[in-house]
Amino acid sequence: MNRLLAFVPLMLLAGCGAGSSEDAGDKVDPVARVRTGSVTIGASAEQMIVYGAAEAGPGGERTMIAPAEAIIDNIVAPNGTAVRAGEVVATLKPSRTTATDLAKASADAASAMAAYARAQRLRGDGLASDADVETARAAAATARATAANLGIGRGGVVLRAPIAGVVQGLSAKSGDQIAAGATIASVAVKGNLRARFGIDPAIAQRVRAGQVLELDAISGGSRATVPVSGIDTQVDPTTRLASLYARVPQGFGVGPGEALRGSLSLTAQAPGLMIPYAALLDDGGRSYVFVVKAGVAHERDVSPGSSTSDRIQILKGLNAGDKVVTEGGTALEDGMKVTEQDSAK
Repeated sequence: MNRLLAFVPLMLLAGCGAGSSEDAGDKVDPVARVRTGSVTIGASAEQMIVYGAAEAGPGGERTMIAPAEAIIDNIVAPNGTAVRAGEVVATLKPSRTTATDLAKASADAASAMAAYARAQRLRGDGLASDADVETARAAAATARATAANLGIGRGGVVLRAPIAGVVQGLSAKSGDQIAAGATIASVAVKGNLRARFGIDPAIAQRVRAGQVLELDAISGGSRATVPVSGIDTQVDPTTRLASLYARVPQGFGVGPGEALRGSLSLTAQAPGLMIPYAALLDDGGRSYVFVVKAGVAHERDVSPGSSTSDRIQILKGLNAGDKVVTEGGTALEDGMKVTEQDSAK
């Protein structure tokens, strides 16, 4: 009797095991709900960000240069100062070298004038010819011109604004020595500004005058849509970049030298395969998508290209007409069954 009772629990366990096996056989594979979009053929538009600064427009800037080697004596109107035409911007005094040249030129001029006067007296006494007088006169004129061409007197020189505008580019300070012919500062006309951006020379070939540029002041606050006014493909030897120009609109709120950012939409040169940007997934730098065929999601490695705000070009890995998962892809595994919701275009 005891042996019979011992078999009862074993039979019950066996029965439970058989039931579990049947339940496992009836298990249904999970089905994920996703949205899909189609792989289409089209031209992508690449958003290119460029950086630059505001500068005086053509004809809207005048420079002030050092007429001779000089020392900055006083800066009256520093950068950013609004000045009227004729207002003092800075004063200069002769450097030691220039002071020496002035002294020599003055002495030479005085000596030449004295020689000219002596030649005239001798001519009046019949002791000099007309040719002698003319030679002395020419020497005196040359000496006076040499002194005048030094561009600065012993008392120095006052630099005045050639036009009304804003002082810019004044990097020297009081006491600095400036070489002859060096630009000391410039005055830019208010409201006559243009934006100058550095751009890759290869990309500059794809930009055309009149193309729309989104202009943005990096300091914040000002934004505008303006046309590209010109492209200079000549490469700057320092930056190795070409130049792109656009007119800064009136009231934009920036001054010469202020930093600007621009955004250009560049159309691809050749059409390619395009997918919704939301379909592209990334795993440690590996780009992939899920392609849906016959209700099953298949993982597919791809090579992405240029992109817009909502679509991206695929260089390799897909075919036109494929359906790619745009929503729900992060929860999928390769080979998982899916059911599609309303597909995205």
